[in-house]
Amino acid sequence: MKGTVHVVASPAVAVGFRLAGVPATEAGDGGEATTVLQRLAAMPDCGILLVEQSLLDGVPGEARAELERSAVPLVVPIPAPAWGEEARGGEDYIIALLQRAIGYRVRLQ
Repeated sequence: MKGTVHVVASPAVAVGFRLAGVPATEAGDGGEATTVLQRLAAMPDCGILLVEQSLLDGVPGEARAELERSAVPLVVPIPAPAWGEEARGGEDYIIALLQRAIGYRVRLQ
């Protein structure tokens, strides 16, 4: 199966993905993100949806559960940028992503 990658992010983050050649759709809040995610998930060629975590947190529970129940597209949260802040908890975040993708918790060495 072949699928495309799409990004749903805030305007500042979406620009960076577009510059890298990845299709990105801007959303200002969880309501806009819900509409965009449902539209993209309905596309037959959509394989992976990268969604800024702060937007995904604003998606209503029922809509989010529907996205998480489907195997395709795979919805992957990406961290919001921490402009000027020191990055913290990177390993925990990666472990959580791996756990969601493979179904069990792993230990990084």
